[in-house]
Amino acid sequence: MILAAVLLSLVVIYFASKVGGELCSRINLPPVLGELVGGVLVGVSALSLLVFPEGGIEASQSLLMQFLQNTAGLSPEAAPAVFATQSEVISVLAELGVIILLFEIGLESDLQELIKVGPQAAIVAVVGVVAPFAAGTAGLVFLFHLSTVPAIFAGAALTATSIGITAKVLAELGQLTTKEGQIIIGAAVLDDVLGIIVLAVVASLAKTGEVQVVSTIWLIVSAGAFLIGAIIVGRLLSPLFVSLVDGMKTRGQLLTVSVVFAFVLSYIATVIQLEAILGAFAAGLILAETDKRGELEEQVLPVADLFVPIFFVCVGAKTDLSVLNPAVPANREGLIIAAFLIVVAIIGKVITGFTVFGQDQLNKLAIGVGMIPRGEVGLVFAGVGSASGALSESTEAAIIMMVILTTFIAPPFLRLVFKEPQAAIATGETPEKLQ
Repeated sequence: MILAAVLLSLVVIYFASKVGGELCSRINLPPVLGELVGGVLVGVSALSLLVFPEGGIEASQSLLMQFLQNTAGLSPEAAPAVFATQSEVISVLAELGVIILLFEIGLESDLQELIKVGPQAAIVAVVGVVAPFAAGTAGLVFLFHLSTVPAIFAGAALTATSIGITAKVLAELGQLTTKEGQIIIGAAVLDDVLGIIVLAVVASLAKTGEVQVVSTIWLIVSAGAFLIGAIIVGRLLSPLFVSLVDGMKTRGQLLTVSVVFAFVLSYIATVIQLEAILGAFAAGLILAETDKRGELEEQVLPVADLFVPIFFVCVGAKTDLSVLNPAVPANREGLIIAAFLIVVAIIGKVITGFTVFGQDQLNKLAIGVGMIPRGEVGLVFAGVGSASGALSESTEAAIIMMVILTTFIAPPFLRLVFKEPQAAIATGETPEKLQ
């Protein structure tokens, strides 16, 4: 029954991703937006085909469980256990999807270019964390009179950047290897690290009322050591990787060894309390330095096509649009706070592009827009805040609304800001004229 439930879920996911992606592609929008919208339609906000227990949903509310009861003889008593396990399996597959995506993005990135744009990316990342965090927290305390801990949690949720969503859109637009694309990716990776540190700090503040300095310092040191150490050691071992692959005679040797390497680094990242996706991205960067890069990129594509849509559809499916309904009294306060958070969330990231000085030829607006989407990272902040009891229902709803809007507006905005300079260049205008 669990297998049957997982198979049905995957059918729904692939159908939603393809229909949504195809429709968006035909109206000149990024296909990833279609996958997100497809997820919303099959998720908790609409058809309830793909729902998850962490959203407070029970097995009886899942149309898939009802379908299994009517067609496969699933008993009502066994439904909750099957529903819980099926949801867990799909969530794990979604996590694998984003790991594969970041591995693919790492492969398509240029380590030398990332190192070159490192200082600019660091400035963008730091401003993108500090500006929305400070403005959001101060505004909630002084304008809305929220108590300090909930305000800090909401401010912290504004710091995140969903590297998965941004990277996918950049790849679809062919902008991943441009200087702007590399600055966005570099800054988003640093944002992820800084976001994890901020989350650890505010979570400990919510639980104990004080910041655990030692654990915070350890997290910062381990994050830096992991990223730098993985790249240095990986580059030293890359000749061994090439000779190992060349010496193997079985089918799929390059893909298998590469994925194992990505999973090992993802595991290490998870063990030291970082995101698994950082390990996968580092693995992609390292292997992109070898002469197997082109061949590996081709072999990873079908794997990514199979797993990555699961992640984006699940992000959409878990998005509960009912928090946008003003008819529910509990949502009204949340809508007002959400409007404030959305403004801070957008402005706080857009300004980051204009902090890159001495680079007049850069599309600075595109860099800022690329940092806007919060995606699943912002939902993690909301989830941790809710679980700790630090957030009221209205504040949690406001954070979720901010995450929804920033996630959905970023893909079309990115296409818009990247298209304009290209159109101008096609008509003979120079970058200087554009500026």
